Amino acid sequence: MSRIGKKPVALPSGVEAKIDGQTVEVKGPKGVRSFTATDDVTLAVEDGALSVTPRGKSKRARQQWGMTRTMVANLVTGVTDGFKKELEINGVGYRAAMEGKNIKLSLGLSHDVVFQVPDGVTVTAPKNTQLIVEGIDEQQVGQVAANIRAWRKPEPYKGKGIKYVDEYIFRKEGKKK
Repeated sequence: MSRIGKKPVALPSGVEAKIDGQTVEVKGPKGVRSFTATDDVTLAVEDGALSVTPRGKSKRARQQWGMTRTMVANLVTGVTDGFKKELEINGVGYRAAMEGKNIKLSLGLSHDVVFQVPDGVTVTAPKNTQLIVEGIDEQQVGQVAANIRAWRKPEPYKGKGIKYVDEYIFRKEGKKK
């Protein structure tokens, strides 16, 4: 029995869910998102909550049960609150600036990096050493944050680079004289 799958996904006020076959469409104040589940699970809306149950007792059905419930819960969270990743830039001369919808990153390379932000995600730079990535799709928000971080991953000696705000950088000791 899946502990995650057993819990129904509560639909807060202002959020509507429609099921068409194996496709769930969730509409909320921030937008509309949809997810297509596999044939191994059954979806149902009852009493203001969306429940997922497996079809059969196969291993694949049990695997899809918890995963489908989590994906549907992420749809509901995305259209109500949205998702957010915060990045911090550390290093002398390292900074970020917004140029319209694009981000200009100065990261100690021979040229400045211009990162194009995809549709569905908003990136803001409250300070020149901080970036906030927001959107209603958790996967897309995480991918954009990872793509920005990939330009300069934090290094273990001085901690220079782009890191998540809640990330811990294991520091190494430098050379001894």
